[in-house]
Parts: sequence; C-alpha cells; structure tokens
Amino acid sequence: MRKSRIFLLLGAICIIAVSIIVWQKWSATEEVAKVSEVPVIDQAYSLITEKSVYGTAQEKIIEGALRGMTDAIQDPYSTYYNEKEAALHKQSLAGQRVGIGIEITEKNGKFIVVSPVKSSPAEKAGIRPFDEIVQVDNERLEGKTIGELMQLIQGEAGQKVTLVLYRPSTERHIKVSVERAEIANKTVSSKVLPVGKDVEIGYISISMFGEKTAEEWVEATKKLISEDVEGLIVDLRDNPGGYLHSVAAVVSSIEKKNQVFAYMQNGAGAMEPLKTVAIEEEKFYLDKMSKLPIVVLQNEGSASASEVMAGAVQSWERALVVGGKSFGKGTVQETWDLENGGEIKLSTNKWLTPNREWIHGKGIKADIEVEQHPLFSMEVIPITGEFAEGDFSEEVAYSQKVLSALGYTVNRTDGFYDEDTGDAVALYREKNDLKEGRYMDNEFFTNVREQIIKYKEDTDNDAQLNMGLSVMLHRLDGDI
Repeated sequence: MRKSRIFLLLGAICIIAVSIIVWQKWSATEEVAKVSEVPVIDQAYSLITEKSVYGTAQEKIIEGALRGMTDAIQDPYSTYYNEKEAALHKQSLAGQRVGIGIEITEKNGKFIVVSPVKSSPAEKAGIRPFDEIVQVDNERLEGKTIGELMQLIQGEAGQKVTLVLYRPSTERHIKVSVERAEIANKTVSSKVLPVGKDVEIGYISISMFGEKTAEEWVEATKKLISEDVEGLIVDLRDNPGGYLHSVAAVVSSIEKKNQVFAYMQNGAGAMEPLKTVAIEEEKFYLDKMSKLPIVVLQNEGSASASEVMAGAVQSWERALVVGGKSFGKGTVQETWDLENGGEIKLSTNKWLTPNREWIHGKGIKADIEVEQHPLFSMEVIPITGEFAEGDFSEEVAYSQKVLSALGYTVNRTDGFYDEDTGDAVALYREKNDLKEGRYMDNEFFTNVREQIIKYKEDTDNDAQLNMGLSVMLHRLDGDI
C-alpha cells in the first residue's frame, strides 16, 4: 500500500514537471510576434523589436523585409515601392502628373536643375538651369536621395511649395514659392520634314509608352496624313518602354488585325501569342496607315516596349530599323498593390519577337547601323566649379570628352587635368572669346553646354535621322 502511494506521488510529480516544461515552451512561443507564416521571420522580427538598441518603427522593419525579398530575386526589374514611391511610379506613366515641372539631376550629392519644363510653374517662377535646390519648405536636403526630393516637391494641385535655391551665376541663395499644378505627360511629338524636291516625310517621336500614348499617336499621325506626308520616320531612341497595351494599339494601327506582334512566355515555358486588333478609326485613316512606308530609329537607350515595336515591324518587314543595337530587355513586369499602400513589381514573363527570338541581353540589331557623332550622343548636364592642372574629377572627364569631340587635342579623358587638357582649354577659351586662362570655370562650362545644345538641335548633325531620311527616299523610289 505504501509502495503504491509512493509510485502515485512520483507519477504526480512527473506530470507536474512535464506540464511546467511544456507550459514554459508554449509561453516562450507565444511571446514571438506573429507577422508571417514563416517562424524564422517572426523570430527575427521579435528579436529586432525587443532586443535592438536602435528603436525602429514597425512599418520600417516590414518595408525593409519587403525590399529584401525583392532584392533576393536578383532581377533589376523586380522591386518594391513604398506608398510614396508607388505614387511616383504611377505618375511617371500616367497622362497627367502633379508637380512644378522641372528636370533634376544629382551631382556629387547636389541636386541641380537641368531645365524647367516649358510654360510650367517652375519656369514661370523663374527657376533656371544650374540652380541648386538646397531646401524644400523647411526640409534641408543633405543626405537625401533624388527620389526623396521628388516626394517633397510633389503634392496636390493648387498647393504651394517653397524652394531655396543656390544660383551660381549670382553666387547667392534665393527663395521661390511655386504652386503645384497638373502637368501633361506628353509622350508623342511630330513634325513634317521636307526632303529633296517636293517630298515631305512625317517625323514622329515616342518618348515612352504611357497611358495616353496610343491616343497621342493617332492624333499625331492623323495630322501628318492631313499634310500629305509620303512616309513616317518613327523615333524610338532613348525610349525606355512602358505599357504593353500601348504598343499593341500603336502597331495595330499600321498592320492588319490578327498579326502576331510578340509572344509571351511564362515561367513554365507556355507560349501565348499577342496579336494586333482592329482599332475603331475611319477607313481612310487605316488604309493610309497600312500603306505608308516606315523607318524606325533606335539606339542603345531603346528598351522593353520600344523593342517590342521594333521587333514586330522588323519581323513583319513592315519597316526598316536604322541606328544602333537596342538595349536588350526581354522581360515583362506586372505590378500589384499591397495592403500598406505600396506596390510590388515582378518580372512574370519573357517576351519574344514574332520570330520567337528572345532578345534579352542581346538587343535588336538595326537593319542599317549608323554611329552618331560623339558630341551628338553626349548628355547635356549642368556643371559648376573651378578646376585647373593637377585636379581630378568627373567634371574634368566630361569636359575632356566634349573637347575631344569638338576636335581639340586631348590625350586623356579619365578626369585628370594634365598639361594637354590645359592647352586645349586655353585654345577653346581663346576661340570662344572667353577670359584667357588654362582653367575651367562657370563661364567655360556654360559656353560648353551652349555648344552641345546648339550642335544637338541642328538636325544636320543627326547622322541616324539623316540616314533614316535617305533610306526613306530610296524606299519611295522603289530601290529598297
């Protein structure tokens, strides 16, 4: 009897001990915050929020995790946007955006105005090229990214934003108040180019494939047709892409329906043809568009959706492609809204040309390759400062390339200001009636910028466009 009581007592003690151990483990598990269905993520989240000496807001930690997940794909086109970044991304492709209308570049941690948009609030407020933005409202810009700056500038139409600018030409700071407004994201521009005797060619540029591009394309081509153009030069140079449905509408206007203009291939390898559709326009317009000879211009900056168009017309033999090899982006992205107001963009498909060629990393080769003059290809960037022999900087490297393109003797373009560079600068200053000297300064940089702009604005210097026009004349004569 005594033994059985002892056994019962020992058993009760064991049960109690096991219960305590189980309860402790269960209790420890309950202390881990539940933020996902993956235990290790919940564990890391709990450790960071409870143990880290740096207090970080919950939304910041979650945003970091979201960025980390998209970064892990190692695809430059898959990304996470927070709420403000998502709004900017949507505006970039929308027909309208709200802002003040300035193009900005970042240089050595400084935010420099490249140019205000014509007739924009920024232009009307007197903002000029080379102005450095140092403050937005009461927010200093040290340590901020260009994306953060754009978020500060943009807002609701009718609201005012105050900018503090440093103007190098007067060496002083100025404060301007600008009212935000809706600014049209116009993606299509056109004009008539007279060529030879009594021949007029329509020139139409598509800067990107946005929400309203198809409508703008129809409007522009109708106007060109009304002016009796005999062919179309379609300029897709430096077009970074955009919406696939906009490309579909544009190519549907120049080819009969049910023509495959691209293939979509998902991760499992399944292939889906994308075909042209009938568009609702008058018969005269569609008949004219289907017969007009076309030449497409492209360069290394032509990517994604613009490559879809070039690949389609080239495969159909509907147009000749003139210029350089395109960028080579053969994936398609889809975007989903997230519960926190952000977006996630993922590469979900490959796209292939009508000939089932995947151009990713290879690009589309032009039918007729034409290399531009180095000066025509140079980006116009605002530069300020003063540099002399012995200095080393990006500004010097840029100027060396410009001087070389202009025909001055420069033996290096790596940014080191050597004696030859000094000789070239002295000769340039003399020829352009600048103050004598072997140094670069704001006067020198302003003059160089004006030279590049003047050169690029002269269509006689656009070798690719001129070749395109020459090809068009041969097509009209029946030689091609």
